[in-house]
Amino acid sequence: LQVPHGPSQPLASSESRRFTNKHSKKALKASLTLGILLGMFFVAWLPFFVTNVAQAVCGCVPAGFFDVLTWLGYCNSTMNPIIYPLFMRDFKRAMGKFLPCCRRPAEPRPSAISLSMRNSHSGPRAPTSLKNVL
Repeated sequence: LQVPHGPSQPLASSESRRFTNKHSKKALKASLTLGILLGMFFVAWLPFFVTNVAQAVCGCVPAGFFDVLTWLGYCNSTMNPIIYPLFMRDFKRAMGKFLPCCRRPAEPRPSAISLSMRNSHSGPRAPTSLKNVL
């Protein structure tokens, strides 16, 4: 038995293909961002930790070299606020809301009360007790 293909079938197929393609691009971008961030973290901090273990075992690491590796890690931590907005649109929007230097002129700064209400997940809740939870 063959089912006749109606006009809605190709549309659904192309729409699902477009949906899949859009999400695969997002997943690829997220993977690339994560790879860059983790790669930079390991490049900056792994030599410090290896040197730290070597120093504990043999005491053969010069103090100046150890200081350079420590500052390499500090530089990586300093770069994070620059790297995140470059690769993450949501992070950029969040920074724009809260930092005066990054805010658009039409955006008002959220008040502390509205932030606490948004973050507290307040709303009607059923009364709970330890007895009900357990």
